Amino acid sequence: MVTIKEMTNNRELKEFIKYPMELFKDNEYFTPDLIADEMSNLRKDKNPAFEYCEAKYFMAYRDGKAAGRIAAILSHKANEKWNQKRMRFSRIDFTDDDEVVDALINAVVGWAKEQGCDELHGPIGFSDLDKEGMLIEGFDEPNMFITWHAFPYYKTQMERSGFEKSVDWIEYRVFVPDKVPEKLERLADVIKRRNKLTIYQVTSRRELKPYIEAVFHLINEAYENLYGVVELTQKQIDLYVSQYLPLLDLDFIKLVLDKDGKLCAFGFLLPELGPAIKKAKGALFPTGWFHLLRGLKTYDVMDMGLIAVRPEMQNLGINALIMVDMIKSAIDRGVKYAETGPELESNEKVQALWKHFDAVQHKRRRCWIKKI
Repeated sequence: MVTIKEMTNNRELKEFIKYPMELFKDNEYFTPDLIADEMSNLRKDKNPAFEYCEAKYFMAYRDGKAAGRIAAILSHKANEKWNQKRMRFSRIDFTDDDEVVDALINAVVGWAKEQGCDELHGPIGFSDLDKEGMLIEGFDEPNMFITWHAFPYYKTQMERSGFEKSVDWIEYRVFVPDKVPEKLERLADVIKRRNKLTIYQVTSRRELKPYIEAVFHLINEAYENLYGVVELTQKQIDLYVSQYLPLLDLDFIKLVLDKDGKLCAFGFLLPELGPAIKKAKGALFPTGWFHLLRGLKTYDVMDMGLIAVRPEMQNLGINALIMVDMIKSAIDRGVKYAETGPELESNEKVQALWKHFDAVQHKRRRCWIKKI
């Protein structure tokens, strides 16, 4: 017998968050969430996205044993911006059990219809900086700490349940060359001189602080028309700064300034923290902080964070300028390769950069849609 329970209090939310750790306990490629961060993400009193979102969290039980989970997110802001009536779903994990999958989806459908929605859409989170997309290729690769893992049967179950592809994201592994490709360096030099641009390399978090607001406003500008994106609020910006700033290595933060000294583009890489979070089992205490601190100091693999360019300058090739400086830092620091993270399959400008490198496209994630 399959039963559904809505998870509401903190104890139940922790069970909801930790469920994938049990489901994937024998899977060597699975990396868990940081439990503390997820608690902040899911709690109405902690996540400022609830200023324009509502959410419910459901778990399925087969004969009393946890067998699946799903989050339902109603983003009023996204529906208003994109003129849609969609209920998002997120954090979907389940055993390969038709009744369990049907019960989870029906729980979301029931609430979606109550709210006047006509489509289910996901996996996609509260904002575009949350995890999104279901893994459908690359099951024998570790997930980054900013992505979810999945079993191959997830895709089969989604198709059986009547979901269709909305969009795919693809991921690359980009190997660091012995030196910067000459063609790319010449291109970057031309772009830099022609547009009177400079790369500003911060050397302390105090130096970075005056640019943080500009960075997030640039994200809002640059990503405004991308798939599913809604503008980040100031409170959301403050939350992301508190979560990500301590994880950044200053050598891999690249700020591009225009001739007037104003920020026009930026990019950053993060140390690969998946192995450290896995050793910590998603918990900072009592000993998880040690693994995380060690991971921040000792690494030879990096995760690509974000690259954003002011909209009116997006056709000038500034991405190449940022990448050249990134490569130089990576060579100096002995980095072997970087994981790009999910990129929209239609983002040809970014993917054109990888043609200059030894790079392999090795994962694919899907956002599904279903009319209800």
